[in-house]
Amino acid sequence: MSLKSFFAKLFAKKIYRKTQLWATNPIETQRNVFEDLIQQAKNTQFGIDHHFEQIKTFEDFAKAVPVRDYEGLKSYVDKVVKGEKNVLWKGKPLYFAKTSGTTSGAKYIPLTNESIPFHIEAARNAILHYIHETGNADFVDGKMIFLQGSPVLEEKNGIKLGRLSGIVAHFVPKYLQKNRMPSWETNCIEDWETKINAIVEETFDQDMTVISGIPSWVQMYFEKLHQKGVKPIGEIFKNFNLFIYGGVNYEPYRAKFENLIGRKVDSIELFPASEGFFAYQDSQKEKGMLLLLNSGIFYEFIKSDEFYAENPKRYTIGEVELDVNYVLIISTNAGLWGYNIGDTIQFTSLKPYRVIVSGRIKHYISAFGEHVIGKEVESALQEAIIGTNICINEFTVAPQITPKEGLPYHEWFIEFENEPENLGTFAEALDNAMRKQNIYYDDLIVGNVLRKVVVTKVAKNGFQDYMKSIGKLGGQNKIPRLSNDRKIVVLLKKK
Repeated sequence: MSLKSFFAKLFAKKIYRKTQLWATNPIETQRNVFEDLIQQAKNTQFGIDHHFEQIKTFEDFAKAVPVRDYEGLKSYVDKVVKGEKNVLWKGKPLYFAKTSGTTSGAKYIPLTNESIPFHIEAARNAILHYIHETGNADFVDGKMIFLQGSPVLEEKNGIKLGRLSGIVAHFVPKYLQKNRMPSWETNCIEDWETKINAIVEETFDQDMTVISGIPSWVQMYFEKLHQKGVKPIGEIFKNFNLFIYGGVNYEPYRAKFENLIGRKVDSIELFPASEGFFAYQDSQKEKGMLLLLNSGIFYEFIKSDEFYAENPKRYTIGEVELDVNYVLIISTNAGLWGYNIGDTIQFTSLKPYRVIVSGRIKHYISAFGEHVIGKEVESALQEAIIGTNICINEFTVAPQITPKEGLPYHEWFIEFENEPENLGTFAEALDNAMRKQNIYYDDLIVGNVLRKVVVTKVAKNGFQDYMKSIGKLGGQNKIPRLSNDRKIVVLLKKK
């Protein structure tokens, strides 16, 4: 055992014990976070406008602060972007994480002196929990790669801005700098395909032990490595044993990854976003990710099937239930208040509180009242390929409301690595699995409102070509698993 791995195990034990202190006292922990947030922001413009001085309880807060998305908070954010102080949080933010918006164009998410450290600590602690549980720390002596956005930052009214992953790159601890890849110069390449090719050249002959990134883009990296080396990734990187990912569910990619790698590797799931780092997988044995209750974020939860009601109930951590689909609402030490990040989650455990990401509140299919969510289509696909050699690269689902003939249907656009022997049999299995996942969908099939799913094959690299065509190839961008219209699939059909 190296000195570095020895100290990693000691540090992991310390962090695990520290985590237990708040994880075993969740309600008190969240109450303390709530009170601290209100106290620190009471003299900001937002705090004054919403009478923070009078807020003593969560009920007071819920009455004073409505649930908002970015559009609802934009008037305040615009003032921060202009350089005004003490608007949403005390002083000015250190950075803006710039993300692509829809109706509002670019979105500027503030990152403050108080919020930045939690982004760094959460990623670190996820790895330390893995070390503590498994005893595996040898990987700390090898090279680690994090596929991320460029660390080159712009500046707007004295505040630096860029992609979250690029900003975080400036905070990599010194003890990781020698192990970290790619080089700074390569990481600064903006064009994703050029960047991936450069990363392949830099890493091909290195002792890579940890690889991290959004699965779809890591898959692209693996495929290019395989083309160069003409052998499995596990032979190119003999000590590669840990894959760290976030952004999307890994399961649809797992078979393809294991085929590319040539063996199984451990994985750690993260739940980061520009708005905050919400959860990480703290155990290889338990389902779900540990919700971070002491990280400067106060959480609320609204049942997704009640979200669009006039006054939906806002639940706190002590009121949630297992296996219910909730819209995640946050208030943070970066100055986001009653903020709807757009993600939906389900609790897999209440002691401690662990969650899975079940989808996006805006990414669903309910053209006929079925309200199918991301978790359901992913689970159905997994069930349909069990026991087969079918391998999926990427997929998305959309409704076909006005077919040229016959009943409407859900259309699955799938890029296969290994195609099914019989597409009709596969579509039948997929439909049966969907009917188990969603009783409303089953009712529509039984009632002859919908016909069974239709599977449409997407050409090799079709999804990559689509993302490139809309300027979202690489980085933190990802394909929506499903949508309630056909805007995406219309473009896919042209590929």
